[in-house]
Amino acid sequence: MNNNIEQPILQVEHLQKNYGAHKVLRDISFNINQGEIMTIIGPSGGGKSTMLRCINLLEDPTGGKILFHGNNILDPKFDLNIYRSKVGMVFQQFNLFNNKNVLQNCMIGQEMVLGRSKDEAKETALKNLKKVGMESFVDAKPSQLSGGQQQRVAIARAISMDPEVLLFDEPTSALDPEMVGEVLNTMSALAKTGLTMAIVTHEMGFARDISDQVLFMSDGVITEQGTPDQIFNHPQEEKTQKFLRNFRSEQF
Repeated sequence: MNNNIEQPILQVEHLQKNYGAHKVLRDISFNINQGEIMTIIGPSGGGKSTMLRCINLLEDPTGGKILFHGNNILDPKFDLNIYRSKVGMVFQQFNLFNNKNVLQNCMIGQEMVLGRSKDEAKETALKNLKKVGMESFVDAKPSQLSGGQQQRVAIARAISMDPEVLLFDEPTSALDPEMVGEVLNTMSALAKTGLTMAIVTHEMGFARDISDQVLFMSDGVITEQGTPDQIFNHPQEEKTQKFLRNFRSEQF
């Protein structure tokens, strides 16, 4: 994790998202430096997932700027194909192709989007499946895997695209409790490689242990942000304090 980079890799400035009269994101601003791990916590319905989907342009922002290496990706002149190949996403649901095996799932994006040869895509996929402990399942179909295994394949698929930033939208929320740990361990190992990550999560202990910075979101705004120590041990805002009281059993 390296925070000594002059220009943040990703800058979000006054981001807004409305659905008609309903304001989901009101005014969101933050920076992520290269190699930094940022977690986003807060109550359900606060806009966390919508914010990630706007950053990844799965949703069109209503207002504001998103700067990638200082360039506004919402500028019509910006090449979105480059951006989409550099900013990956891991979803709550695994979104694997059920008619393809594990290896094929990790190769198809490389071949179609990055233009890699089949041999190069296979080599990269195998390397990353090994990283997440799924190299022995290359011939399995998603339906033959547990939820935790499917999510680890989804992570291998995402990092096989060589992203500069990887977004995680509650990657453990669809998993049975006994499978959560294997995915969190995979993400923790990934964090140590220097990959820039932004993670929406309800796993408070994980957020505390892995983060360089933590954002607390509620009602479409960031009500508090700081280091894990500041947010979990010395929260200043009443909303943050109230939210974290529900997690005292994790003994911060």
